[in-house]
Order: sequence, then C-alpha cells, then structure tokens
Amino acid sequence: MGFDIREIVTVSMVLFAVIDIIGTIPIIIDLRAKFGHIESEKATLASGAIMIVFLFIGEEFLNLIGIDVHSFAVAGSFVLFFLALEMILGIRLYRDEAASSASIVPIAFPLVAGAGTMTTLLSLKAEFQTINIVIAIILNIILVYIVLKSSARIEKLLGENGLGVIRKTFGVVLLAIAVKLFAANVKGLFV
Repeated sequence: MGFDIREIVTVSMVLFAVIDIIGTIPIIIDLRAKFGHIESEKATLASGAIMIVFLFIGEEFLNLIGIDVHSFAVAGSFVLFFLALEMILGIRLYRDEAASSASIVPIAFPLVAGAGTMTTLLSLKAEFQTINIVIAIILNIILVYIVLKSSARIEKLLGENGLGVIRKTFGVVLLAIAVKLFAANVKGLFV
C-alpha cells in the first residue's frame, strides 16, 4: 500500500508509450526551426506540473466546469490530428507569430501533457497507488528533458532526409493515435 517498484515500472512504461517523446522528436525539431529555440526547462517543468496537478484534481476540475473525460479526450484527439496533418502534408496550420519560443504551448500541452496523457492518468489512478504514479511521472519528465535538450544533436545525427522520413512516419503514427483516442472516447459522448 505504497511504494512498489513493479507499479512504478508498469506506470512508467504506460506513460512512456502515451507521451511518446521519441515519436515527437520531429515535431520538436520543427518547433525549434520555427521559433529558433525551445525552452527545455520551462516545457519540462510545466509538463510535470500539469500532469501531477491533473492527477490530483483532474476529474474534479473537469466535473466542475461541466466537461467529462470523454469530451476532453475527443478535443485532444483533434489537436493531435491537426499536428499529424502538419507533419504528413508539410503544411503549417498552427500559427502563433507573437511567440518567441516554444515551451508551454504546444510542447508541455498538448504534446507531452495532452488529453491522452491526462486520460491515461485518470485511468491509472483507479488502478495504482498515487505515489507510484508520481514517481513514474518524474521519471518520464526526466526523459522528456533529455530529449528536448538533445534535439539539436538528434537533428544533426539524422540529417534532413532522415528527419523527413521520420517526420512523415511519426505523423502517420500520431494520426493513428488521434483516431484511436477519438474512437475510444466518442462513444462516451452519447452514453
């Protein structure tokens, strides 16, 4: 009834799959190209804070403003869908000319701590001890920070052609995740 290594490993792996920081590398590199740099520390801290706060008060907050988890997840699926279209088609839908860097939007939310992550946290809370979920969040946030800090090196390693292939491939994967998130939650809107 507390600290459990098995639970931490399980929750960490689930969050790693949902956050998919490796899969978002092409998006991160695109954002760095658009904005010049990424505020890694700010994005990492914001992501961790969003996830931990949502773990404790997420369901109550959504209920307070009259939004159910299914509606939240469907809205998140639309955001992921449009990000995926940008990656696959090479178009730019998200325009925020006033911003000077990418940190909280769109990295912390919705890429890292998006609707899929939030929905997953609510599901995990019903099954695992809160302390183990918090530790798993911290472990994943450390990995997010490492990837954000290393994005320039990763870009050099992959090169322009490698990035293009990965961007389109992960765009399709992100599109599939968006469709899956939509399909899994749209039924809940009508029940």
